Amino acid sequence: MAPRASLSALAAACLLSACSVPSLSHAPDLAQPAVPQAWSQSGGSAAPAVQADWWKAFGDSALSDWVELALLRNNDVLTAMARVDEARANLDIAGSASAPQVSLSAPGSANRSMSARTGQMVHVRSAQPVLQASWELDLWNRLGSLSQAAQQRLQASQADQDAVRLTVSATTAQTYIGLRSLQAQQAVAQSTVKSRENAVRLLGDQVRVGYISQLQLSQALAELESVRQSVQQLSLATERQRIALMQLVGGAGDEQAQALMQRTLHGMSSVTPEQLGTKVLDRIRLPEMPATGLPSALLERRPDIARAQLQLAATDSNLAAQRAAFLPQVSLSANFGSLFINALDYNPARVWSLGGSILAPLFTGGRLQGQFDAASAQRDQAAYAYRGVVIKAFGDVETALVSSQQLQSQWQHAKEREKILSATLGFAKDRYDAGYASYLEELDAQRNLFTVQQEVVRLRQTQLENAVALYQALGGGWQRAADGKADPQP
Repeated sequence: MAPRASLSALAAACLLSACSVPSLSHAPDLAQPAVPQAWSQSGGSAAPAVQADWWKAFGDSALSDWVELALLRNNDVLTAMARVDEARANLDIAGSASAPQVSLSAPGSANRSMSARTGQMVHVRSAQPVLQASWELDLWNRLGSLSQAAQQRLQASQADQDAVRLTVSATTAQTYIGLRSLQAQQAVAQSTVKSRENAVRLLGDQVRVGYISQLQLSQALAELESVRQSVQQLSLATERQRIALMQLVGGAGDEQAQALMQRTLHGMSSVTPEQLGTKVLDRIRLPEMPATGLPSALLERRPDIARAQLQLAATDSNLAAQRAAFLPQVSLSANFGSLFINALDYNPARVWSLGGSILAPLFTGGRLQGQFDAASAQRDQAAYAYRGVVIKAFGDVETALVSSQQLQSQWQHAKEREKILSATLGFAKDRYDAGYASYLEELDAQRNLFTVQQEVVRLRQTQLENAVALYQALGGGWQRAADGKADPQP
């Protein structure tokens, strides 16, 4: 086709197609998240910023070992890494569409037939190796938009990998804290069992000499069995928590996880049960509240927000590619080769061809419009998903900030109550020893003290878990790189 004729055909195709090209629309206004001006609670400007290895702020080497092992061996982290590899491969596939495609074909044939002219049998062998090349001219940036969408999906998968790492590290830290809390509660219960067993023995002696009634001994036995049941319940919960922690780092069959569990448990073997109730959680430091900054800064500090934003950008690029599909596609092709017939008898003949094609959609039965509408709806879904992630992120931070102050106040009140009830137990014991009260008063004081001791441990656990939740809500020290690529920063 002559160049002038080609240009005329392209212009005519563009005029015919342009009438049906839809216009690009923006995401719905309701999909725009509202950013608060300030946090309802704040940790103060003097607090340190969140670091990438935020778990070290708790000052527990065992906790750090568990988190770092989980980041290496957790199945969700490994799966997220594989998704990044898949997205990178898809980017290569999308980029290849805009490059020239070159292939080699070498058809051959052999046949035996009778010549109509001579009446003799003729053997004909032929081969035609051909180098074929084709190239689609991306006049309307359709292929470029698809490649850009693949690039944005790759970046989204990288941000998703960082979000998974953050979730795994936070979950591992909270599971470890839960294990230590259950150990502390179990130690308190075991210490209480020993104390009540000694009391039951003394009461039994007093019943035998008629100093007290059987009622007081029965009450003491019932309380002893109650605490023994608590020990068994806490032992079961501890085993379940241990199994959950092992699963986060590779499962019970993982040798590294088994070795770390042995080191973790061995570190507490030298502590007596009486000391374990207080020391097992005291070794985990409650870190100073990290700096929260302005709410708008959170948009750059959480990988899940970056992932949602990049996924939204990818749907915009895909929508642009679907719009370009309404316009003509122009392709060039070329074939170069040789024709061999009875190769040893004839010199090969050179064969070649050059061509081009213009494909302009005129009537598709609504297929292109349907694809464009579907891409537009996917873009709107991504916009609402982005809004939902942002709303949740603000809620996570607000919840952790509010809980931090409230839990500290509750823990202080519980510690004060523990101190008072400990003194009350002493008073009740003195009154019983002096004969001014029955053992039931001392038993009641023991029960109240045991309850508040367990509550103190659980409140400290909740405080530590809330600190982990705040670090996670603030993005765990993650920052978006300057080029838009999601990367954790040290």
